[in-house]
Amino acid sequence: MLELWIPRATIRSLPVGQRGRHRESLELVSDSRTSARRCGEVLETLEGVIASRKRDPSVRSYTTKLLAGGPEAAGAKVVEEAAELVEAARGETDDRVVCEAADLLYHTLVLLACRNVPLARVEDELARRFGVSGLEEKAARQDGGQGATT
Repeated sequence: MLELWIPRATIRSLPVGQRGRHRESLELVSDSRTSARRCGEVLETLEGVIASRKRDPSVRSYTTKLLAGGPEAAGAKVVEEAAELVEAARGETDDRVVCEAADLLYHTLVLLACRNVPLARVEDELARRFGVSGLEEKAARQDGGQGATT
C-alpha cells in the first residue's frame, strides 16, 4: 500500500474513506487505488492544491503560511527537509526515507509556486537532460549553460 502525506486543508475535499491519521501539519491518506495512479499524478494534484491556496488563502492552511513567507520561508523548509531526507537515507527505515522524500517534494512544490514556476517546467528540464551524459552536461554548464543531469 502507498502512503501519501498531504496538507490537512486538502482533507476536506477527500471522500471520508480516504481520510487518515494526522502527522504534524500533514495527513496520511492510504488508498489501495493509489498504486494504479500514473507517476506524477499526485504531484500534479498537489500542485493544483497549492495554487488554489495561493489564489484563495486560508488562515488555517499551512500551505498558505508558507506561501505568505515567500521564497525565503519555503526555501528554508526545502533545506530542512533535504537534510532530514539525507539523514533518513543514512540510517533509517525505507518508510522514513519515503516520508522525508514526500516532505521534500511538497515543500519544493510550494517553493516553485512562490516563484510562479510550474512543475511542468521542471519536468521539461528533466526531459531535456535525459540521455545526456552528466559529465557532458556539467562541462556545458561550466561553459555558460545551466542545470545538472543524472
